[in-house]
Amino acid sequence: MAQPPSVLPMVVLVAIVLVAAGGTGAYLYVHNAPKPASALPTVRQGDNVTVNYIGTFGSGPEQGKVFDTSIYDVSTQNSTYPKALQFHSRGGTASYTPLAVHVGSGTPSQGYSFANQSFIQVVTGFWEGLVGLPGNQTHAVVVPPSLGYGATNPACVRSLPLTVRLPVFETIPGPRFSKLYPGVVATTGAQFRDPTYGWTTQIFSANQTSVSLQNFAYVGETFSLQGWPAQVTNLTTSPNGSGQITVVNELTPDQVGHIAGHSATGLCTSQSNGNYILTAVNYTSGTFTEDFDQEVVGQTLIFQVTVVNIYHPFRALV
Repeated sequence: MAQPPSVLPMVVLVAIVLVAAGGTGAYLYVHNAPKPASALPTVRQGDNVTVNYIGTFGSGPEQGKVFDTSIYDVSTQNSTYPKALQFHSRGGTASYTPLAVHVGSGTPSQGYSFANQSFIQVVTGFWEGLVGLPGNQTHAVVVPPSLGYGATNPACVRSLPLTVRLPVFETIPGPRFSKLYPGVVATTGAQFRDPTYGWTTQIFSANQTSVSLQNFAYVGETFSLQGWPAQVTNLTTSPNGSGQITVVNELTPDQVGHIAGHSATGLCTSQSNGNYILTAVNYTSGTFTEDFDQEVVGQTLIFQVTVVNIYHPFRALV
């Protein structure tokens, strides 16, 4: 399980190579090349190991679901191993191999690379849980948030109203129009479907600095918003070119933690690329909450790990 970087792709949640400067560590490593240590069957701090793992949530609404694994069969067996919201398949069998882990808080210069493997840095709770484990046995490693991905970042969380009121007519600065409606050419008279609400929108004026448009909604219109239904409950217009569309998000508390969405105006986009998880529905305040942290943040993680090989990189060769 890797330490989260400023940009954390979801292809492999568990690993990040730490690259450090300096040539001495690399020189020592080359001249003390690692080899399997069959005479020392348990993992020690400072070792390098390869492990198979199944990572599941030990807390939260997705408790028990798999968020990552090194085992192809686990990745494809959804009935036996139900997947969490942000589980990402790596592809075919060749993409699933034992994870090469450095057991410690740091790696030598340029990391460890040999035999087509790079031994990498993982979150503290993962490598600490490997210490003392023998090879070819499966053990559970429990990683609390403090030793995993940390607590939820408040800057990545926002609450939005369940009832939204949107303008029938609006004028938008050109750069914001391009962000809200990617791929739409701002041409007078052009029509397109609103990417969020699905109704028809028409541009009635466009220039280099701004775009004016009209949203054609109707009362009773329903659509899906990032996995949940919403409905237009009221619509007002006036001859002076104003008006308001009332949209109600039809969310329930039992959906909390089980809906993932994407927003072009999301928070922490360097971490989540605009992906979020529904984390609260509050009828009293009339709000719902989106968390743009990755799903593993703030949760206890449970890994079923099997140590495949153990390498002691700085033992003298005999």
